[in-house]
Amino acid sequence: MKRISTRFALMMAVAAVVPLLAYGAVSIISTRDGSRRAVIQGNEDVARRVGDQIEQYVISHVRILKAIAADIQHTELAQWQQERILRNLREPFPEFTELTLIDDKGKPVASSRLDLRETPLPGPGSVRLRDATISRFSLDEDLLPTATAAVEISRGGRNNGWLIGTLKLEQLWRTVDGIRIGQTGHALIVTDDGQLLAHGEKSVVARRESQSAHPVLQMMIKGAATKDSVVTAQYIVEGEELLGVGVAVHELPWMVIVEQPTNEAFAIPASLQQLLVISIGVALFAMLFVGVLWGRRFIDPILRLTRGTRDLAQGKLDTRVVITSSDELGQLGKAFNTMADRLVELQEDVRKKERHAMFGRIAIGLVHDLSHPIQNVGNSSKLMLQMWDDPHYRETFRRTLERELSLVRRVLDDLRNIAKPTPVERFPIDVNKCVADLVDSMATTADNAGLTMTTELAPEAVYMEGDLFALNRVTRNLISNAIQATSPRGRIVVRTLAKDNQAVIEVADTGCGIPAERLESIFDDFVTTKRRGLGLGLAISKKVVEQMSGTIAVTSEVGVGSAFTVRFPLTASRPSKAAAG
Repeated sequence: MKRISTRFALMMAVAAVVPLLAYGAVSIISTRDGSRRAVIQGNEDVARRVGDQIEQYVISHVRILKAIAADIQHTELAQWQQERILRNLREPFPEFTELTLIDDKGKPVASSRLDLRETPLPGPGSVRLRDATISRFSLDEDLLPTATAAVEISRGGRNNGWLIGTLKLEQLWRTVDGIRIGQTGHALIVTDDGQLLAHGEKSVVARRESQSAHPVLQMMIKGAATKDSVVTAQYIVEGEELLGVGVAVHELPWMVIVEQPTNEAFAIPASLQQLLVISIGVALFAMLFVGVLWGRRFIDPILRLTRGTRDLAQGKLDTRVVITSSDELGQLGKAFNTMADRLVELQEDVRKKERHAMFGRIAIGLVHDLSHPIQNVGNSSKLMLQMWDDPHYRETFRRTLERELSLVRRVLDDLRNIAKPTPVERFPIDVNKCVADLVDSMATTADNAGLTMTTELAPEAVYMEGDLFALNRVTRNLISNAIQATSPRGRIVVRTLAKDNQAVIEVADTGCGIPAERLESIFDDFVTTKRRGLGLGLAISKKVVEQMSGTIAVTSEVGVGSAFTVRFPLTASRPSKAAAG
């Protein structure tokens, strides 16, 4: 059975702790996920801004190249004039390291260089951007990304040549090199085939390592990502876990990747999560502490009432409970103390009534048991005064006096044995012989009552240790009760047997039987089913049997009869001849 404190603790856990833990778990997960999304979103914004800057940077120089081509294609200029224009444009636009004008056959016409040399058009892998063709980027000797851009020059709707500019995107390097995410995070720009254009660490660019196996680039390629898509991945590089966020550049086949160590990227979310866990733990501890204090104050009066009730049930009627609260529990405590006071009064009243009843039963029993012997002694004494000189009557008076005084002595011995049982001595006893002799001595009494009394002795010898006189007294009392409870022409069977290592004596009759509700108290003091007597016979018999380490039990059915069974431990000892005699 669960204690109320346990149930109260479970109720507190279900009502307060479980929701708090659930809220804490949801808050921790939400805070962690939200903070992670915020970090990723921040890195994504950085990557998008870098991509937009690079894209606008490239587009602006393509526009410049197209403007130069437009000026040249609409004017009739000599070669030296064209060269001068191209050379003069290098100063305001230093990103163009070289400007070359070629005809429709691919031969150089004018160049910003001092010498005319063949300049090829952008080849395979080139991309179209705003009506311009841009070759694949490569790194020059300064490790800066360099590419050639070509703009077509047309007159009258036909191709009249191309203006080719060698674009050195130094600003691209500066932009990427200046990006720092946190303390150690950086950015890099790669092409769709893994070519590294710029990296926050120059040593990586110097090694000209291919980035085709980069996890973010692989995810972008496998996912067939669009220009607006974002790829996020966590991966380990040289034993360090990194968070990578990749964003595609809209009009160029490039990707901007922002990398940052996860322990740095998620440092703030981790701190928030730790702070939230500590806060929830402190709140939980405070709730449990307050709950324990409040619960103890709430449960303690109930426990006091429980202990007080238990003590009252054990007979400790001086038990009182102290509950200082003025609520229902305080009222219950006052009612409990009032009940205990009333129980003391009732117990005292019951004791008085029990003493009166017991004295009444003893008095009635004594009257029943002693009135007849005393009356016989009185009557004989009166006759003795008249016939004192008759020798025959004096002998009759002596026998009468001895018989009646023995009855009185027996009643007094029963009363003494109830108060202080007589010690018994233990000697080996032949149970069969003891029972057979006793039945023979009481056969005449049974015959006079019109009863048939038989003996069923065990086929083998049955021995026990005990007091022969005490055993005879118990057996004689059981047989006497059976004779008194059985109507004429009834039957009494006295049997012995050895069973389960025990010596068994059973006295069964076909008498009136004992009601079931009285069987439990049949062996109590001053309880009797007869019309007269003190009701001490069975009580004394039970005490004597228990003194000899035995047990006594009864089975009965009204109108059928009763059977009393006495059991004693068997013994291997045998009675001596002197004891047997």
